[in-house]
Amino acid sequence: MTAPQLLSAWAGHWTGTGTGVTVILPPAGTVGSGEVRGGAPATREFALLDPSRLVDRVDAVVLSGGSAFGLSAAEGVMGLLRERGAGFPTPAGPVPIVIGLSLFDGSVRTGPPDAAAGRAAALAAYSGAELATGRAGAGAGASTGSWRGRTDPGGLGWAERAAGPARVAAVVAVNAWGDVLGEDGTPLFGGAATGIRPAVPYPLQNTTVAVVLTDARLSKSDCFLLAQSGHTGFARAIHPAHSRYDGDAVVALATGRSPVDADLDLLRAVATDTVAAAVRAAVAPPG
Repeated sequence: MTAPQLLSAWAGHWTGTGTGVTVILPPAGTVGSGEVRGGAPATREFALLDPSRLVDRVDAVVLSGGSAFGLSAAEGVMGLLRERGAGFPTPAGPVPIVIGLSLFDGSVRTGPPDAAAGRAAALAAYSGAELATGRAGAGAGASTGSWRGRTDPGGLGWAERAAGPARVAAVVAVNAWGDVLGEDGTPLFGGAATGIRPAVPYPLQNTTVAVVLTDARLSKSDCFLLAQSGHTGFARAIHPAHSRYDGDAVVALATGRSPVDADLDLLRAVATDTVAAAVRAAVAPPG
């Protein structure tokens, strides 16, 4: 998949050693909202996504490694967008609305993504470079299965589905405390999870973050409901999801590029399936 094919949004990576950044740049005027359900989130500007807040448009979403340190990557994206004149209009000039979501990886110790990494990922998005999956971008240092004392594959995945006349896409960085489940509900790694799980010495190194996009015309409140359905996709493909040790968060974006209005409940159902598929794609072997 190349970046322009992501429902008119641009998407790109910067990949470092065991960490990275993934940037989603939707077209101007894209409406957005989101929801956090994990107990340990690392986010930037997430409060403004509440449907009751003034700003309803989003200029970029930045997924990064590095936990709270990695939120610095959003500054590089914000600077680039300011140079290009994007953002919420104010008397002092446009202020880009850049949402940041970070997961915990080894770069917390070795050096997390910074503003330069965020800028590089945004430039990669604008270039139309292929959006790699697996251990790339924000998923470069991800793992799963730690609730069982394991280190199973994590990574970044994407999926896209039709929803009547509209389409839904999802980009997910999977660094879950739980297992990734197949469509039949069994773990993809390590066999069936039965019996008492071992204690995990350091259970805070997790989090799954996602962006759900649709080309339908939606309000900010509609996007909030779409983000909730993204979390249902987490629960379908990850067990357990939304633990105290995860910062699970979903941002939903509506570009409004579809020529007709779409049924919100159909979109929500398709979003659940699409996010679950993206989670599984994040850990699938290449090819």
